[in-house]
Amino acid sequence: METIVVKIGGVASENLTPSFFETIADWQAAGKKVVIVHGGGHYISEMMEKMALTVTIKDGLRVTDPQTLEVTRMVLLGQVQPLITTAFQQAGFHAVGLNAGCDQLIQGEFIDEEKLGQVGKVQQINAAFLQLLTEKKHVPILAPLGITPDGQWLNINADEVACQVAASLQAEKLYLLTDVPGIKQESKWLSAVSFEEIPQLIAEEVVTGGMLPKLKSAQKALKSGVAAVCITDRIDRLGTQILAASPAAAGCS
Repeated sequence: METIVVKIGGVASENLTPSFFETIADWQAAGKKVVIVHGGGHYISEMMEKMALTVTIKDGLRVTDPQTLEVTRMVLLGQVQPLITTAFQQAGFHAVGLNAGCDQLIQGEFIDEEKLGQVGKVQQINAAFLQLLTEKKHVPILAPLGITPDGQWLNINADEVACQVAASLQAEKLYLLTDVPGIKQESKWLSAVSFEEIPQLIAEEVVTGGMLPKLKSAQKALKSGVAAVCITDRIDRLGTQILAASPAAAGCS
């Protein structure tokens, strides 16, 4: 059975539509395994503003001091994940909310502690644990947090986590859901982009802002053996599909 990994944003979690769940059900009926990775940056920023905490972004990543990390954990595990898990359960799925502390699910390491604080990248995914759940038709729902070998929690970009999960499971497809239908070039939505075209799209600044890390995550996932990456706003349409012409063995980090 093939695996499909879907990354949804925190705001996207409010818009889990009937067609979204119909597509998940169709995939499972066809024998596909499904894993969800969720974000939550909007809600984290919102909570920090309520608590009068400063939000600082460097290189597209949230600078995470100990207080920011606690807010991040609280929001992701106490607010966003329960909302998503409940929505899946109400739609009839056997959803399981998971975090880095579940059987060493997401092992992480610091990117640059001096510059970014407790921000990390994925070191290893416990793929066997996820496979055990998906073989029983459970839908694992993962929060983008990691833990170092000595027990330090880390804030990790959700696209990075989705990329590593897809790579570790050798997924058939990785869906990176966003608020637009895909990649746009000269007022035209692209239906497909080859792996070789990615550097040119970046160099010519066809892709900028929040789409840039998604494209880079797609590039890393394809290098790691994932068959295809779809950047779209709905899983019932492919949006911009990125295919690997000749995947090479390389990690996502």
